[in-house]
Amino acid sequence: MPNPFEDALHQLKRASHLYFFDPDFLLKLEHPEREITVFIPVKMDDGSFKIFRGYRVQYNNSRGPYKGGIRYHEKTDLNEVRALAFWMTLKCAVVGIPFGGGKGGIEVNPKILSENELEQLTCGWTKSMIDIIGPSKDVPAPDVGTSSKEMDWIASEYEKQTQDHLAKAVVTGKSIDVGGSIGRDTATAQGGYFVFQALKERLGLNSPVRVVIQGFGNAGRHMAELFYKDGHKIIGISDSKGAIFNENGLDISALISYKDQTGSVIGFLNSQSINQDRFLELECDLLIPAALEGQITETNVEAIRARAILELANGPVTPKADDVLFACGIPCIPDILANAGGVTVSFFEWEQNQKKETWEIEEIHEKLKMIMDESVRVIWEEQQALGCDLRQAAFLVALKRLQQENNTK
Repeated sequence: MPNPFEDALHQLKRASHLYFFDPDFLLKLEHPEREITVFIPVKMDDGSFKIFRGYRVQYNNSRGPYKGGIRYHEKTDLNEVRALAFWMTLKCAVVGIPFGGGKGGIEVNPKILSENELEQLTCGWTKSMIDIIGPSKDVPAPDVGTSSKEMDWIASEYEKQTQDHLAKAVVTGKSIDVGGSIGRDTATAQGGYFVFQALKERLGLNSPVRVVIQGFGNAGRHMAELFYKDGHKIIGISDSKGAIFNENGLDISALISYKDQTGSVIGFLNSQSINQDRFLELECDLLIPAALEGQITETNVEAIRARAILELANGPVTPKADDVLFACGIPCIPDILANAGGVTVSFFEWEQNQKKETWEIEEIHEKLKMIMDESVRVIWEEQQALGCDLRQAAFLVALKRLQQENNTK
């Protein structure tokens, strides 16, 4: 079974050899600072008890409090959470926000739990982590399988347990009425779209861009809406149940309604079903993996026919696939840049909670665009100077900032 943390460390080595870094700094960065495993008892609706395994990995806090989502997925394990926490460390450094990297997870399929069981599970995880998380220590957020609902439960349970007057800032991605930020639910996609706009001409992509999106959850759906609204053609969409294709472009507004009604994109009007394995091989201008890690590997990378790739998911392209893409001249906009809009607006939410302020969507988007545009500029200059790929350039920008913080402590 693929080990995403091994891929993450391979990415670290692949970039770090391009610049002289202190060997002790790199050695420390190969290991998380702390890992916590907890076992959470939940009384099920039928009266039985089940025990669920939960995690929190606090990878590095040299730039600020640990920051990272909590994932509910039946295949979540410590190696996956480790990798995600590592990537979050670099992601926060890439966009220059004062957070470190962390990640959480629970081995569970949330779709088969009732609302009551989910709330028990979430509050149980929070109580188990009560001495670990906090507004100035470690700030969780939503991830795969979680939403503002779970974040609201975490904030409520944390406040009940600690009586902290800044309790809302313990977690981001909350509902607006309990201290969440406007624009947080669309931030990952919005940030990714700003990155695309900043790189479109640099990568030689002409409008309308033909787009294929793997994954139609929160990030993938909002990304499809943004491209569709601006007149680009989304020719392929997939979800966990299957994939569809229309070379003339899909009606995304109608597809969203159809998915909400049926639970899948399969069978959508004026589309044809396509095998999931062949889906990533569709000829297009831009391929956007927006699902899980490890989707483009050495076994399928040579069949990729996209002109460019934008990683809206974490870790969808493996290191060996990166080498092939670079040799083939297919640029890959890396996750630690492309999906950093989510954590950036999480930082905005955290700051609003700390200051007891509320910002309007125009201010959120203006601040987000400024940060993403500047991050693109710095990474592009690094890539052009070294002749490396965009992932190596993004890693180098992050690593230099992390080493600088490390040297001052």
